[in-house]
Amino acid sequence: MNTPTGPSPLLIACALGIEHLALRTGDRGAAGGPVTVLRTGMGPKAAERSVARVLADPALAGAAVLATGFCAGLAPGMHPGDLVVAEETRDPRATTGCIGTDRLVKELTRAAPGRTVHTGPLTGSDHVVRGPERADLYATGAVAVDMESAATLYTAVRAGTRPVAAVRVVVDAPEHELVRISTVRGGISAFRVLRSVLPAFFEWHRSLPLPRR
Repeated sequence: MNTPTGPSPLLIACALGIEHLALRTGDRGAAGGPVTVLRTGMGPKAAERSVARVLADPALAGAAVLATGFCAGLAPGMHPGDLVVAEETRDPRATTGCIGTDRLVKELTRAAPGRTVHTGPLTGSDHVVRGPERADLYATGAVAVDMESAATLYTAVRAGTRPVAAVRVVVDAPEHELVRISTVRGGISAFRVLRSVLPAFFEWHRSLPLPRR
């Protein structure tokens, strides 16, 4: 007979030191179970290696996995500091569906009032996307692109059945590309937003069904 075992662990994965700093300095008071914040390194291969290694630990068996950090917005009208909740992540190998997106949108709206929250497919890339390539990816239906989320979630579900999600903060967008000096302010804004939304990740985790065995 299946019986509840209590809260599953939560693995929050990001790529960059600045993202890791934002998550480490955010409000940790609302966690509903053991939380690991993993810095994977940049790019899909680094994300895949790091996530596979960490999930091999029996202590993280069945852990929920949330990929986060910064991203490039693809839709016209996006701004630095906007939030993206992935309905699915895509890369050449697979499309991975995300769990609890409605709850994430609700909690992010509460944690970052006034910030626009976009939902839709989040596509993966192995390089920084600029200019015309951004429009090409938008034409596929994706709303944002980053280098690690798709690899992180693909690796997580291959390691075992678990809930997965991805939340990204827009750091550049079609009208605000990183090549411009003015986007320094956008990076600061994205850092502050990422730091502020950590409680939303915990509430998403708390809302998940109890794991069973």
